[in-house]
Amino acid sequence: MEIAIGKEPDTLEVPQEDVDAVRRAVLTVGRLYGALDAEVSVTLTNDAHIHVLNRDYRGVDRPTDVLSFALTESEEPEIIDAPCGVVLGDLVISLERAAAQAEEYGHSFLRELSFLTVHGMLHLLGYDHIEEEERLEMEEEQRHVMDALGIAR
Repeated sequence: MEIAIGKEPDTLEVPQEDVDAVRRAVLTVGRLYGALDAEVSVTLTNDAHIHVLNRDYRGVDRPTDVLSFALTESEEPEIIDAPCGVVLGDLVISLERAAAQAEEYGHSFLRELSFLTVHGMLHLLGYDHIEEEERLEMEEEQRHVMDALGIAR
């Protein structure tokens, strides 16, 4: 699986263990859902940057925890000669939101970061949570992946 992990802004401090947790979560989703021949881009960011993206792309004028931009849902042209079989899309994760939510929910930052990565990856694979039935299915899939990661609630 081709995984590109970057940060925005460039000055953002991102410990290697955060990058490793994201990579592990992406790979686990890829393995469990047969997407190891895929490409994913992940940007780790702050609330200010994700706020702008959330406003511009979703029309929601506030920061959020994770944004998923699935290539298969857009009207982008087909990518010829991609290094992997399928380009799933891009994830953007706010490290500030992850830290706040970890504190709010009473678990570790790395657990929250892993969860947000799993959540975003499932969106890239087509899962959603708008309708109640979809929400229940996605929650079950999230539990399945988190259990596989050894990070149960």
